[in-house]
Amino acid sequence: MPIVFLRLKRAVRLLMRFWAKSVFLIIGKKLHVEGQERIQKNGKYILIANHSSLFDIMAIISFFPGVSWFGHERLLKIPVFRQILKMTDYVPMKKTSIKNTKEMIDQLIMKSKGHTIAIFPEGTRTLDGKVNEFFRGFIQVLRASEINVLPVTLNGFYVLKPKNRFYINFSSRISVIIHEPISREILIDKDDAEIVTIVRNIIESSLES
Repeated sequence: MPIVFLRLKRAVRLLMRFWAKSVFLIIGKKLHVEGQERIQKNGKYILIANHSSLFDIMAIISFFPGVSWFGHERLLKIPVFRQILKMTDYVPMKKTSIKNTKEMIDQLIMKSKGHTIAIFPEGTRTLDGKVNEFFRGFIQVLRASEINVLPVTLNGFYVLKPKNRFYINFSSRISVIIHEPISREILIDKDDAEIVTIVRNIIESSLES
């Protein structure tokens, strides 16, 4: 039974990758991905990316289908989607409280032992195209795990379809830049503010205005 379950999970992840790539094909957009060779085979990371559109998730799934997601709890209320998310070790983001925050961090730490976990540290999509302030939950995961940070810059998605606009701008050019992973050893002795600055600066260094 466990083998069947694992095979089913693998199939779901491959299906999600196909779905993500298909979405971009359907809307006539070619997704450019740079730096994919920087991801080690079977490597595990805390994937940190900027967040400006619902298409951000599809962009990451298209090149990293094995990632475990940390996102809004409301997605689990969609019947079919709920089952798919559970198969990908989804960690729901609940209403913030001391108890809920601890539970979410504990779940992320547990998931990080077996998977790459993807986190949008801004918490929500930008409304002006600029990177919002980072929440520091990913730092707690970093300190409690043994994996490195993988910074990712998502370009063009704010122009494509931001949170505060109904229509899609089909003229946008979308791309993903996968940066060199940041070794945990480089970050672990720094304070939270320094870690945020390092990771954010790397992401912003390739962000197109």
